[in-house]
Amino acid sequence: MHDAVHLSGPVLAGLHDERPEAWMAGGRITYVAPPGPVARTVAGWAVPGLVDAHCHIGLVPGGAPDDAAALAHARTEAAAGVLLVRDCGSPTDTRWLQARDDVPRLVRAGRHLARSHRYLRGLAHEVAPEGLVEAVRKEARAGDGWVKLVADWIDREAGDLAPAFPPAIVREAVAAAHAEGARVTAHTFAEETIDHLIDAGIDCLEHATGLQERHLPRLADAGIPIVPTLVNIATFPQIAATGEAKFPRYAAHMRALWERRHERIAAAHAAGVPVYAGTDAGTVIAHGRIADEVAELAVAIGPAAALDAACWSSRRWLGVAALDEGEAADVVVVADDPRRDVGTLAAPLAVFRNGALVAGRGVGEGISPVD
Repeated sequence: MHDAVHLSGPVLAGLHDERPEAWMAGGRITYVAPPGPVARTVAGWAVPGLVDAHCHIGLVPGGAPDDAAALAHARTEAAAGVLLVRDCGSPTDTRWLQARDDVPRLVRAGRHLARSHRYLRGLAHEVAPEGLVEAVRKEARAGDGWVKLVADWIDREAGDLAPAFPPAIVREAVAAAHAEGARVTAHTFAEETIDHLIDAGIDCLEHATGLQERHLPRLADAGIPIVPTLVNIATFPQIAATGEAKFPRYAAHMRALWERRHERIAAAHAAGVPVYAGTDAGTVIAHGRIADEVAELAVAIGPAAALDAACWSSRRWLGVAALDEGEAADVVVVADDPRRDVGTLAAPLAVFRNGALVAGRGVGEGISPVD
């Protein structure tokens, strides 16, 4: 049981729900002053713990880290204000992190599934097309309601991006996951792949750099969200340069996808497609970069919508409460109104998980984070 803390506000219980103050008592948020003294008052704009909706805790280049490294990655996310992570594939079992109070809440997708010899080595469980459906069933049971597919990658024989699995197999795989009570998300860069995934009844698109005008009404009508991972997409010019000599068509394609990154997200958002913030941290992207991702999203859809993509709407999507009365006090305090200045997210003043300080001002000043 933690002593009561007064949040002197403003407190953003929703994007358009600004409260003058709140308290954290017994690990819960309340808008009614609790009896007795409070341990401290924290000044600043309070928002729910941020969400990284595409992150890989328990994954490093080449494969799996040890537990100490996985814990360090999770703590880095918490220090950045991320208190809810949808882990989009890990070769290690990170369920033990779910018992800790000093790291983000974790929604796991098991190990992501890729076509044999068509992905980065050591990261995913690689399967042939005929093995995909059974592999999906297995990962649906191993995760927390999500399965991750790598739906396209470079085809070295074609010299360009291409779907990894036949459309009929993808449809069977998605249906198998749904029969297990799991949702399916898919890594996709290429244009054609998105048509196949929508046809299959996919539940989310990761990256979605190949979005075309024809896709938008279908995505909006079905409520299928995208998680653009713009800090990852920023690496496309480097990827193109690396592959230029051997795969010039692929390199040109990757550059073209990068060039219209903001345009496609703006069009999707305007069409009513849900957009959520995710960094793809865990391989080439360092952990703790959610503020950078929100800033990139703000270029495309404006600061308020970008904040929402990492906050209230993404929490609702994942079934985790925000700052409602009596819910868990997962709170980030920043210096300015983040609906107008998302840059303030880059320097959280305080981060509380279940009402306990885990990062920010006060740590090391006589107020300790969770052991």
